[in-house]
Amino acid sequence: SHYDVLQAETIADAVRAIRKSMPDLILFSGTATDGGPLRLMARLQKTPGAGKVPVIALSGCASAADRMRMLAAGVDDVMQKPVDDALLVARVRSLVRAYASGSEWQLRDDTSRALGFAEATATFGSAQRVKLVTHSITGIGPWQSALRGRTAAQVSACLPAHAVSGSADDDETDAFVFLVEPGADAEMLSLLATIRSHASTRHSAIMVILSKVNTALGAQMLDMGANDLMCFGPDVSEVAQRLGTLLARKRQDDALRDTVRSGVEAAISDPLTGLHNRRYAMPHLARVAERSLRAKKPFAVMVADMDHFKLINDTYGHAAGDAVLVETANRLRENLRAVDLIARIGGEEFMIVLPGTNLASAKSAATRLCRVIGKRPFDLPSLDTPLLATVSIGMTVCDPVALTSVKCAHSAEALLQRADKALYGAKAKGRNRVALNRPAA
Repeated sequence: SHYDVLQAETIADAVRAIRKSMPDLILFSGTATDGGPLRLMARLQKTPGAGKVPVIALSGCASAADRMRMLAAGVDDVMQKPVDDALLVARVRSLVRAYASGSEWQLRDDTSRALGFAEATATFGSAQRVKLVTHSITGIGPWQSALRGRTAAQVSACLPAHAVSGSADDDETDAFVFLVEPGADAEMLSLLATIRSHASTRHSAIMVILSKVNTALGAQMLDMGANDLMCFGPDVSEVAQRLGTLLARKRQDDALRDTVRSGVEAAISDPLTGLHNRRYAMPHLARVAERSLRAKKPFAVMVADMDHFKLINDTYGHAAGDAVLVETANRLRENLRAVDLIARIGGEEFMIVLPGTNLASAKSAATRLCRVIGKRPFDLPSLDTPLLATVSIGMTVCDPVALTSVKCAHSAEALLQRADKALYGAKAKGRNRVALNRPAA
């Protein structure tokens, strides 16, 4: 294993080292009886950035009560000395991997909040769901009852063959607890790989409980993605404590992922119309240009701009203007193909990209879009009579030959400028019409 290892003789020395360079994991030798792990965890919670660093306590003869005190204080695992080297390294890899993943999502969430998006908040509306996976369904009752009394999660039991069904039910499973009997190694390893490979379960927590000590199997399961491992006939209270930690981490990680996804969506979307914004549209146009070059197919770029929109705002108010923009966006979207892009790139300005579209088809599409806006009045709740509004459209059609000597990112800007120049022509000729900038060829 390739790790940079720093040693400290005392907790004070360890904290000083942590403040200088944040570690990815802490190994501590001691027991709850002498108070060392508990003092360490208390100091870590007060050290900026160190509260979530994983901690493994190596203990010679920790009692069940000692183990519970250490786990409750935030220690991630208590391993009994002498520790099997392969198992220890696998446990280190597992915890470092989980810590790195959580840190990455936290960093992305911090960035989202810096950009003004909402902070991640875990939701507690529904109980989390846990599946006990075992070949001995008939003897699982006491386990279920004991865990139900110690956790708020819904606990069910199933055979390994039924753990992942491929249905929507898989999405609801927050944690799997494997009760591995002798002779079930291959099936449980296969199930572990399946859970980690399916989109619906890859973020589920996995706890493995081996009925007999098997360090090689335990190390293999940790390396394949198990989050926690117990190698002895464990105390149910300790199982519940560890499971509770995994479920809390799963809930927080889910909240972070949801927040980042929402932040990304917000970053590329126009909040008023729900269309994509310029930040999304320009790279998309560059990709369309690049693919068109490879496929040797033409495509069209349009800029549609509301006519006399300032007059609408000044006469009827900004609420009416917003309603007109929303309805315009809806009409344009409804009259385009799924493959086409429409984005709001300015106050009353929309960009439209039509892949695989030649000059004749582009002219027909632009004329149709002008018609669907101008021919039907806008019924607004705030107005007694319907409002008439129109758009002008400037467009250009690009032949792939034109892109052979131009970088696609640059050609996207050039294409938008061509369409924008054509838009000025449409405005100059009286508005509510289509103007073409000569095809790039």
